[in-house]
Parts: sequence; structure tokens; C-alpha cells
Amino acid sequence: MINVSDQLTPRSLIVTLYGAYGRFATGPVPVAELIRLLAAVGVDAPSVRSSVSRLKRRGLLLPARTAEGAAGYEVSDEASQLLVDGDRRIYATDPREDEGWVLAVFSVPESERQKRHVLRSRLSALGFGAAAPGVWIAPARLYEETRHTLGRLRLDAYVDFFRGEHLGFAPTAEAVARWWDLAAVAKEHEAFLDRHEPVLATWERRADTPPEDAYRDYLPALDSWRRLPYADPGLPARLLPADWPGARSAAVFRALHERLRDAGAVFAGVAPNAPGPPR
Repeated sequence: MINVSDQLTPRSLIVTLYGAYGRFATGPVPVAELIRLLAAVGVDAPSVRSSVSRLKRRGLLLPARTAEGAAGYEVSDEASQLLVDGDRRIYATDPREDEGWVLAVFSVPESERQKRHVLRSRLSALGFGAAAPGVWIAPARLYEETRHTLGRLRLDAYVDFFRGEHLGFAPTAEAVARWWDLAAVAKEHEAFLDRHEPVLATWERRADTPPEDAYRDYLPALDSWRRLPYADPGLPARLLPADWPGARSAAVFRALHERLRDAGAVFAGVAPNAPGPPR
């Protein structure tokens, strides 16, 4: 489940900045540039420095020197894989087809019960629902990312994966409502819409797209959005309530992304046509 208090924090915004722009820079992002870019969205320099230090301790950012010799940071290989995995969800545009399910069945010895907690937390964060004790379920397309994640955390020895279809006894839509807290996920979509739909409406009335204005609106929108494709497993429409707000929030993010991402890249010092997430 998304924790709203984690959104728009300095550390979260730095991760979002690297995901959107920093990893596509021609070299490490200088510390002074990080401070400039985070100041544009309301983060002060001490908060940037302390958050960068925490991300460095977690192994997500690596210190490096720019070609001019300035101190800076670049993403680690681990962080790069996380961002690539995230791209597939955050920027997905394909309709959510009913492609079957992946089951993660795990068993952890009592002597290692802390790993049981980590497994449950990680599967939940990846969008899995709890079908039964030790049995977690998700749309089949989440398998590859889950395999990468559990392997990276050295939890793969405790898990078996299976693919299949739901055969009953309850109708699948009823079962899905037990496996996930759909009401809570819907509230997260609605919160995103409350904050960012008016921003989109403002941009739709504008003819210009100034780079700094685009950046100031795009980075918070991406920071808010990027968690939603993990809280929301992306179930087929036939299994969701008729008034499900997910499609609407996805449309709002897509419109903001298409309008603002490239203009924001200019302010961030990355070429608009540089390799990057889908646009």
C-alpha cells in the first residue's frame, strides 16, 4: 500500500529525479546541480545532502567526479535495474489484458522468520495480493520483475513460482476483492486526481510550455504517480468496480508526461531527445 507520507519527501524526489532525468545525463550529476534541481521543487540544500547520503549508504547512488572534477553522484547498477523495472510499470500504455496469474508460494524456516516478513513486505510492494498464508498472487506479467527483485535480495531460495488461472469456487471478481484492498487503492488514485488533474487542466489552457514551469509540475506528478502502479496490480477491467478511478488517473499522468517531460528535460540539463523513459 502506498504511504502518502513517503511522497514528495527529499529522498523520494531525488530518486524520481534520477529516474526521470539524472540517469540520462552525460555523466555524474554534480551536487550543486542536484541542489538547484531540488530547490525548484521546494527542497533545501541540507535536506538534499542528507538524503543523498542515505541513498549512498543504501547503495543506490555512487559518488563520482564529473569531467570538470566536480563532486557528483551517479546511479549504481542495482538502482539502474530498479529504474528499468519501474519504467515498465510507470510508463505502461498497453491495455491490461487478462493474461492469467502468477503465484508465489514461499516457505521460510522459523529460524529465519525475519526473512518471512521481508518476503511478505516485498511481494506486497510489488503488487501481489495475499491469497492464503504463504501464497501470494498477481497478474502474470509481474513475474519477471518479481524474479529480479527476489533474486537481488537473495530470497529466491524460499519461493516457488507457478502460472495458472483461477477456477473457483468464488467468482474471480469476488476473490480479487479478498486478495487486494481495492477500496484503499481507489483512494490513492483519487488522491492523485485531486492533486494533479487541476494541474493538467491549467496546462491544457496554456499554449506555451516553459521548461522551468514544466519541470516544477512534472517532477511532483511523477513522484506521486510512480507508486501507484505498484499499489494497483493492474487487474483487467472486468474484475474491477464499475467506477474504478485507475484508468482516469493513468490518463491524467500520461497527458502530463507527454506535455511536460521533454520541456522539463531542458531545465534539468538533459537533451529532450535523449534516451529515456517512454514519451
